[in-house]
Amino acid sequence: MIITQTPFRMSFFGGGTDYPGYYKEHGGSVISTTFDKYCMVSVGHLPRFFEYTNQITYSKVERVKTIDEIEHPAVRNAMLYLDMHELRIDYEADLPARSGLGTSSSFAVGMLNAFYALKGKYVDKRKLADDAIYLERVLCAESGGIQDQIAAAWGGLNRIDFNADGYNVSPIVISHERKQMLNDNLMMFFTGFSRISSQIAKKQEQSIKDRLSQLKEIHQLVDEAHKILVSNSSLDEFGKLLDYTWQLKRSITSKISNDSIDMIYQKAKDAGAIGGKLLGAGGGGFLLFYVKKENRSAVRKALKDYLLIPFEFENMGTKVIYYQAENYEPSEANDMEVKK
Repeated sequence: MIITQTPFRMSFFGGGTDYPGYYKEHGGSVISTTFDKYCMVSVGHLPRFFEYTNQITYSKVERVKTIDEIEHPAVRNAMLYLDMHELRIDYEADLPARSGLGTSSSFAVGMLNAFYALKGKYVDKRKLADDAIYLERVLCAESGGIQDQIAAAWGGLNRIDFNADGYNVSPIVISHERKQMLNDNLMMFFTGFSRISSQIAKKQEQSIKDRLSQLKEIHQLVDEAHKILVSNSSLDEFGKLLDYTWQLKRSITSKISNDSIDMIYQKAKDAGAIGGKLLGAGGGGFLLFYVKKENRSAVRKALKDYLLIPFEFENMGTKVIYYQAENYEPSEANDMEVKK
């Protein structure tokens, strides 16, 4: 059995410029971090005692005889891609899916990490990210950018730059004290809404040409945010830039925000939040705010109807936390399927 642990991510700046329709022509950049909320994926071979040959447990339980019967598109396509058979796969997470934290990509990265480990193969973080991007964007044909898979694989506070030839991951080097101060000045609330990010991402992809000027400015603001983090500037400027970028991003498509989210955001601002943003593609999920220490209690009181999620930044990315090798010989049925 293999168990992997993969963090979720929060993206601060540059969201939308990681879409191929933008960065392949104009380049792109994001600043994001992973934090200490995780998805756990356990994978092992299913004993041959049952009528079914694969069992996948997530928000539902699937028991099937053939891979083609698997409803979960990422699981089905990943098993076909890596030629996996007779598996028992279990998924658990600290936070809900479809909430703007890159949960589906973290699952994809963690599952692929577990599949390779079950085969006795080590793959590096770039390979895991590349395979997860291929799985979600090509094999599953889901719309969206490529920052989530990279962040989940690498972990840490990074700047990720995109171009037509690929991407580069650069850790943002700041003192432990400054990084902890940034962490302490961030508050994350669950709005209670849920949405399918790929549907909103599709709307964003369709609006790239019409909103090119906004995306170019969002791209440029990554440089400004990076300078704030690595300089001696007040981190409050980071919060102000979050606010400006959020107002800019929500103008890209009406699907990114709505009246309820705008109301929550304004309540936090009125209580002392300097800035913030909705995490993910938009439409609901988690709201992140930059709040100075003296205003945290006021913001928490103003948003008392919403769940506050304490968190700490993490640096490890996806990792195998349990490894027990298995002796596995494919069944004759699987041999025939592979030969076909």
